[in-house]
Amino acid sequence: MTALILRELRLAASGGAALLPLVFFLLVATLFPFAVGPDGPLLARTGGGALWMAALLAALLPVDRLFAPDLGSGVLDQLALRGLGEETVALAKLAGHWLSFGPPLMLAALPAAALMKLPGEVLLRLELGLLVGTPGLAALTLGVGALTAGLRRSGALAGLLLLPLAVPLLIFGAGLIERGKDAGALQLLGAASLLLVAGAPFVAGAALRAARD
Repeated sequence: MTALILRELRLAASGGAALLPLVFFLLVATLFPFAVGPDGPLLARTGGGALWMAALLAALLPVDRLFAPDLGSGVLDQLALRGLGEETVALAKLAGHWLSFGPPLMLAALPAAALMKLPGEVLLRLELGLLVGTPGLAALTLGVGALTAGLRRSGALAGLLLLPLAVPLLIFGAGLIERGKDAGALQLLGAASLLLVAGAPFVAGAALRAARD
C-alpha cells in the first residue's frame, strides 16, 4: 500500500502536474477580487464560498490521469496478477490524490485569504473545513475518474458528474464559514466526507472491473 501511495505521489509530481491545482486555486483567489471589486466586507462575506468552489475545481483537474493511463498501459492488469484488488489500488490512489492536492491547498489558502480580506477566525474555519472536506472532494474525483476511465473527452463528462455530487460538501463547507460556532455544519461536512471516502474505493473498484472486462 505504501509503495502504491508513493508511486501516485511521484506521478503527481512528474511534469509539474501537482502544481496545477495549486496554481488554479491561487488564480481564482487573485481574480475574484477584480470581479467583485475592492469592497472589503463583500469580499469577506463571499470569499470563503469562492475558495471552496476553487478547491472543488482544483480537485477535479487531475481526473484524467488517475486511472486512464494505468488502464491503457496495463498497469492495473499487472497489479491484479500480483493479487492486489481494484479496491486496494483505488484506496492507494485516493490517499495519493489527497496528499498531492489537499495539504498544498490548505497552505495556499493563507495568501488566498489575505487576497479575499478574510478575518483570522474565518481563515481558521476555512482551514478546518478544507481539512475535513478535501478528502471527500478527492473521493468524488476518484470515483468519477474510475467511471469515466477509457472514455473519450472524459474531462468534460467528469465535470458534469462530479459537480452535482459535490453540492453537499460545498453547502456544509460554506455553512461552516458563515456559522463558525455552530458545530452542526462541521459535523455534517465530516459525515458527508467520511461517507464519500468510505464508498469511493468500492465504486472505483467496480468501475475498473467493468472497464477491464
